[in-house]
Amino acid sequence: MTIRVQKALALALCLGIAISNLLSMSRWTEDRGVNDDICYLRQAHLFQRFGVDGLETSLTKDDDRYLINKLHRLPGGWDEGKIPPCHTYISTLNKWVLQYPPGTGFVLALFSPGTQVVPLYTVCTLLVFAFVVLAIRRAQTQATLAIAMVFGAVALYLMINPTKASYSMAPTMAVCAAAGWLTAQLFNSRRDHSFAIFSALGFLLGLSVNFRLANLLLSAGYSLTLFGTFLLTRNMTSFLRGVSFGVGLLFGVSPTLVANAINAGSPFSTTYGAADAVSPQLDLATLLEYAMDPQFGLLLLAVGWTALLTRHSARGGVTMVLAANLAVNILFFATHPVFTPYYTVPCAALSLWTLLFTVVESKPTGRTGPKTIRPE
Repeated sequence: MTIRVQKALALALCLGIAISNLLSMSRWTEDRGVNDDICYLRQAHLFQRFGVDGLETSLTKDDDRYLINKLHRLPGGWDEGKIPPCHTYISTLNKWVLQYPPGTGFVLALFSPGTQVVPLYTVCTLLVFAFVVLAIRRAQTQATLAIAMVFGAVALYLMINPTKASYSMAPTMAVCAAAGWLTAQLFNSRRDHSFAIFSALGFLLGLSVNFRLANLLLSAGYSLTLFGTFLLTRNMTSFLRGVSFGVGLLFGVSPTLVANAINAGSPFSTTYGAADAVSPQLDLATLLEYAMDPQFGLLLLAVGWTALLTRHSARGGVTMVLAANLAVNILFFATHPVFTPYYTVPCAALSLWTLLFTVVESKPTGRTGPKTIRPE
C-alpha cells in the first residue's frame, strides 16, 4: 500500500470523525442551564444590539430584559432580587459588569440570535479539521503519517469533549492549531520571513486572550525565550524579533484592554471577582483533581514529546519555547486553587500542534534541520 493510499485512508478516518462531530453539534441547544453560556450570549446580544458600544457590559444595558429572561429558563427559575452570575461589581465606577473578555461574545455575535452556538462550533471544528488535513498531507513517512492520523482523531474528539464545556474553548482550540502551525514554520523558515511570522504569532496568541483571559499564559514561553535570547546576544535581530512578537501580541489583545478600560476603569484592571483573582497557593485536592483528569494525560504527552525532541539540536529553539510555556502554565494552574476540566487543555493543545508540525515537516535525515531561535 503506497503512502498516498495511506494518506487517503487517514483523511477518510478524520473526515468521518469530523462529520460525526458536526452531526452531534447540530443537536446542541443554547439553553442547557449553564451560567457561563448565558453570560457569553449576553455579550453577543450587546454587540448585536449596540455594535462596538457592546464592549460596555453594565447591567443597566439590560433594559430589554435579555439577561433576566435567559436566567428565568434556568432550572428552578431565577430570583430577580439576586445579582446575575458572571458579573462583578466595580466600586470605582459603581456598576456591575460581565467578568469575561469580549472575544467569545463577539464571535457568537457573528451568527443569528438563537442559533449562535452550533455555527460557532461548526466553524471552529472545520478550522481544526483543515489543520489536520494539512498535517496528514505534509507527512513524509509512514511513522509521521501515523502520528498525524492519531493526533488528528484526538484533536477532533477534543472539539466535543472537553471543548463543549465552555463556549470560549471552541475558538481557543482553533487558534491553538493555527499558532502551533505558525510556530513550526517559524523554526523552519528562512531568516527574512521570521519577523512576519513572529508578528502573526504574537497577534494570534493575543487574539486568544479575548476568548479566555488565562490564554495570556500561552505567550509566556515565547516571551521568556525572546527576552532571554536578547539578553544573551544583545543584537538588533533578536531585539526586532521581540518587538515584532510584542507588537503583534499587543494588537491582538487590544479589544480586551479597551473592554477593561471601559468596564473596570483601566486597561490593566480585571473585571474578574475575588473568587478568580486569588494569590497562588498549593492545594493537594486541586492537584489530585488534575491528576485524575484526562487533561493531565495531554500534559504528560506534551512534556514527554518535548523532552524527546530536545535530543535533536536542530530543534532546540522550538523545544525551548515549549518547555518554558509548559513550565509557566503548569506552575500557574497547579497553584490556582480552582479546578476545571479544560484549564490546561489550551497549553497542551498548542504544544502538541507545534510538535506535530515540527515532526511532520522535518527535513529528511542528512539535510539542514529547522532553525533555532538564536541568530547565527
